[in-house]
Amino acid sequence: MRVQTGQLLSLGYGKYARSDEVVAIDPITEGRGPGRRTHVWVRGLPEPLVASRSDGALVDDLVTPAEEAARMRQLRSALTTVAAALEGVPPVLQRVLREESHVDIAALISDSRRALG
Repeated sequence: MRVQTGQLLSLGYGKYARSDEVVAIDPITEGRGPGRRTHVWVRGLPEPLVASRSDGALVDDLVTPAEEAARMRQLRSALTTVAAALEGVPPVLQRVLREESHVDIAALISDSRRALG
């Protein structure tokens, strides 16, 4: 992994840090469960900042070029919209589509949610 330099890293809560100034990322596991908040140690600050994003999301942003990260956000948003729309398909129509066209709406929703994490 290679940190992308000179990018602003969104920590949530309206906080940002320069990608090349982040020294360490430490997930907070007590109190709210894993994947909810993260300590972000930044060069020059005596205490870590508390990010409202998971450690995985922060690391992804640190090592992904800005253009690719923007594209991934757009794709996640589109997939979320599609999955939500598919969840609105009535069960009777889902059954007809599965039987007549071999399109399994439930499987598509499940795959979408799994891909979104």
